[in-house]
Amino acid sequence: MLTPETIGATARAVFDTYTTRARYRPLDGALRAAPLEDAYRIQDALHRVMVEAGRGELTGWKIALTSKAMQQMTGVDQPAAGAIFSKVVHASPARVDLAGYHHLGVEFEVAVRLGDDLPATGGPWTRASVASRVAACLPAFELVEDGNADYKTLDAFTLVAQNTWNGGVVLGPAVTEWRGVDLERAVTRCWVNDQPGGQGKTGDAMGHPLEAVAWLANLLNGRGRRLARGMIVMTGSSITTKFPAPGDRVRFAIDGLGEAVLEAAR
Repeated sequence: MLTPETIGATARAVFDTYTTRARYRPLDGALRAAPLEDAYRIQDALHRVMVEAGRGELTGWKIALTSKAMQQMTGVDQPAAGAIFSKVVHASPARVDLAGYHHLGVEFEVAVRLGDDLPATGGPWTRASVASRVAACLPAFELVEDGNADYKTLDAFTLVAQNTWNGGVVLGPAVTEWRGVDLERAVTRCWVNDQPGGQGKTGDAMGHPLEAVAWLANLLNGRGRRLARGMIVMTGSSITTKFPAPGDRVRFAIDGLGEAVLEAAR
C-alpha cells in the first residue's frame, strides 16, 4: 500500500498533466505495482485537488473499460470509475473548444440521472434494484481527454489514477419515461458532419446501462462512498471513439431516447 505522502504527490503530478496538457504516459512502474485500490486513493486525492482548482462540485461518475477488448488491453478484468465535475457538464447542443484539450475524444453513451441515493444499506445493488432509483435516461457524449495516448501502453492503474480521462460530458434531453425503452437492444447511431460514423446498441456496454449503475454503486459503497440523488452516471460507450476536427458537427441518437449534438470549435 502506498503512503499518504506518495498518494498526495502522485495526485498533484497527475493534475499537472492536465494543466500542462502533457502527452499521456504510464505512471512509474513502482507505483503501478501497488494494488488497484491505491489508484483509487490517488484518484480521491486528485478529486480534492480538482475541486480546489475550481473544477466545480463532483456531480456524477463515468465508467471506463466496459468492453472485453479494453479490459484485455489494460490487463484488468473489471471496469474502472472516474468522477465528473460540474464545470464540465454541458447541455446539448454544445460547442466544445478543442483548444481546451490535448486530444479530445468523443464517446456515445446512455447517461442515467438518479432520483434517489444508492447507499451501502441497500446493496449489493443489481440491475433490478437500481431501476427504482433512476429518474431519467439521456443520450450523452463523454468528452475524453486521452493525452494523445498510444493505446498499446495503457494500464488500468494509471487510467484510474488519472480519473479515467474524463474531460466533461454533453447531455441530451432527459427522458423520464425511459421504462418504455428496451435498454438492452435500443439502436444507437452517430454521424459526423451528417456522414454515418457508427452504430451499436445500448446493451453493448456491460449488457445494460443499469448493470453499469449497479456495478458503480457497489464499487463506491465498498470504498465508503455512494451515488447520490441528482448525480449523472455515464454508463459506457456503444460506438467507437471519434476524434473530431475543428468545425466538425457530431450527432448521436438513441432509439426512444432522442439525440445529442455537439460542434467542435477552436
